[in-house]
Amino acid sequence: MEQENLTTPVTEFILGGISQSTELQHFLFLDFLLVYGTTWLGNLTIIITVISDPHLHTPMYFLLANLAFLDLSESSVTVPKMLKDLLYQCKTISFNGCLTQMFFFHFIGGTVVFFLVVMAADRYVAIYKPLHYLSIMNRSMCMGLVAGAWLGDFVHSIVQLALIIQLSFCGPNTLESFYCDVSQVIKLACTDTYVMELLMVSNNGLVTTGAFIALLISYTIILVKIRTHVMEGKHKALSTCAAQITVVSLHFGPCVFIYDRPFQKLTVDKAVSVLYTVVIPMLNPMIYILRNAEMKSAIKRLMGRFLCSRRKANF
Repeated sequence: MEQENLTTPVTEFILGGISQSTELQHFLFLDFLLVYGTTWLGNLTIIITVISDPHLHTPMYFLLANLAFLDLSESSVTVPKMLKDLLYQCKTISFNGCLTQMFFFHFIGGTVVFFLVVMAADRYVAIYKPLHYLSIMNRSMCMGLVAGAWLGDFVHSIVQLALIIQLSFCGPNTLESFYCDVSQVIKLACTDTYVMELLMVSNNGLVTTGAFIALLISYTIILVKIRTHVMEGKHKALSTCAAQITVVSLHFGPCVFIYDRPFQKLTVDKAVSVLYTVVIPMLNPMIYILRNAEMKSAIKRLMGRFLCSRRKANF
């Protein structure tokens, strides 16, 4: 009987969750529900404002609206399941559901990485080629960059999923997390995963670290150019770059910590995962709105039009 259990394929995983305390889980449910609602409100505000305001129909805001959509999508891959599990003691996810969650988590998260690189390139062109900016970053170019970001990470995620599907899972099925991720799932395979771990660290960690370093160098070059050569609109350019650097640091910091090391458990892993999957998608729109005077003005105009239409409807 013991040998039979060891060879039975895993059909579901048990999630360790964030806490085993019922009282704390209910408290966290209310907190994370508020955070998730704020994430939707902030990112939808950016998307609707960019679409409805002609002043924001520029490449930078087109990319920003797409990033807001990605933040919504990335948060929605893990948070609804986490909120549901906070209300129950038994937290499970089917094997296929786990694979699906991993695929979309890395698909959308990786696309965010591509988008942050594209947004840095957009600022580079705007600062170094201001007279040719609109001709270089035209509609076709923007659509091509967006399509390339989605397609590139779709391939990345499919390859990663194909490697994981080849593994055999027949033993322990408890994940010490509140969602399925590569670093947790691979450890439960019934085979030696050393080579697979190296592949995943290379596929996720080294690529993420390389992109992070490249972005920091790019923004350093852009900031030097702004401080030494840009006279008109310097404050606006600095504010925009500062917002993007803040978002880049918030996004890449947890990514590098989680994926750029061997798959070993650390006590802070859950806290970093909560920051990455729950909190940061809420902070991104706040940063862009608070640091961008043009966005704040557009939101005020949108609210003014909305209130005006409501008053006309009441009359």
